[in-house]
Amino acid sequence: MSGIIVVGVDGSATARKAAESARDLAAALGATLHVVSAFDGDRSELFGTGSDKWLVSDADKAEHVAKTVADTLGGDIKITYSAASGRPADALIREAIRKEARVIVVGNRRMQGIGRVLGSVANSVAHNAPCDVYIANTYEAD
Repeated sequence: MSGIIVVGVDGSATARKAAESARDLAAALGATLHVVSAFDGDRSELFGTGSDKWLVSDADKAEHVAKTVADTLGGDIKITYSAASGRPADALIREAIRKEARVIVVGNRRMQGIGRVLGSVANSVAHNAPCDVYIANTYEAD
């Protein structure tokens, strides 16, 4: 199976563990890994003084998170990255549709106890994904 595997990251240790699982799955299946970081809204902040000013937005921050994870995963596979607007589950699903992904990888964080009742990214993705969903065990990363 070739194709694309999408994984969502947010800079946390559990998201990193899910990304590592996604990398291993992509390597085993000969797939491309696409790392996505979601952002809600697009607030911007201006930093600097005088003529040295930088505009930093939520989209830039999310893309930086995705790029950092993608750059540090290593492995012998093609890895791409992007930022996507919206709630994490919605952003992952939209990216999977856009990339025509075969699999979305999510961590199982908040799938036990009260988080399971209230919902989680993994739960939302599993119920609404246009493709297969792989739920990686990320509890030991906490």
